[in-house]
Amino acid sequence: MKQGDLVTRRSYGGDILFKIQDIQPQLAVLRGVDYRLLADAPLSDLTVAHQYDPYLHAGAARPPWMDSMRITQPAAMLPFPNGWTSNNANTAPQYFEMPGKVLHLDGDPAYLRKCMNLYGELRVPVEGYYVAEADMADALYRLLPQTRPDIVVITGHDGILKEKRKGDISQLSSYKNSHNFVKAVQAARQYEKNKDALTVIAGACQSHFEALLQAGANYASSPARVLIHALDPLCIAAKVAFTPIKDTVNMVDIIRLTHSGLEGMGGIESRGSYRRGVPKVQKYIPAQAP
Repeated sequence: MKQGDLVTRRSYGGDILFKIQDIQPQLAVLRGVDYRLLADAPLSDLTVAHQYDPYLHAGAARPPWMDSMRITQPAAMLPFPNGWTSNNANTAPQYFEMPGKVLHLDGDPAYLRKCMNLYGELRVPVEGYYVAEADMADALYRLLPQTRPDIVVITGHDGILKEKRKGDISQLSSYKNSHNFVKAVQAARQYEKNKDALTVIAGACQSHFEALLQAGANYASSPARVLIHALDPLCIAAKVAFTPIKDTVNMVDIIRLTHSGLEGMGGIESRGSYRRGVPKVQKYIPAQAP
């Protein structure tokens, strides 16, 4: 058994697949393969699973919510707003689209790669960075003025500490990384206080939902302290990116799209960040010199 191996925990009935992040004396630090869960377990409790590349395997399955992300009516076919005129009454305006820009910080490099591929498929403008959860607040102080996003995703791995599961889970000290996510959300809100100017999506498996919202997140995990799928934060970010700025995001509908649902993700009423522009300019092709 070595670092990078895929394993399950016998004491939990092998319910979750993990990748060994680090091996310490008689103990392994584990990261969830399908869920954003950070855990540890005695080496004696681990069973080696079938070995495969989780990143390649995850890329083979297209999330079911992908087709619901983009607006359904093509931009070129949208009608003129009231009061607009055209020299040709039969000519529809040619709009261009500006989805909201995402800054995605992820504590898991494999899931960052997966998320970046899906953002690209959806045509969501994005900058993604692999950052350890403890370093996310410092990274945001630098990256937010540099990237100037409309949406920031702060995610990675989390979990309730084993010795705290039957105790007081209202304390941040009961969680592996919730305190780091809270600091990162606070850093984002120091940069932009307006929750409609910067949408903040934060948390991972079993994260302290109330603390993240109080720190300033628009959407967070996990209201019922359940596991969330690795792509749930991306799902919400993409929906916000394609919701028009004049509309508020339908919170229940968007969260129902996620794998974990209302037990895993929650949030507050927020505006979208999708804009249209006119006229649509055709790609300029320089004339060839004679």
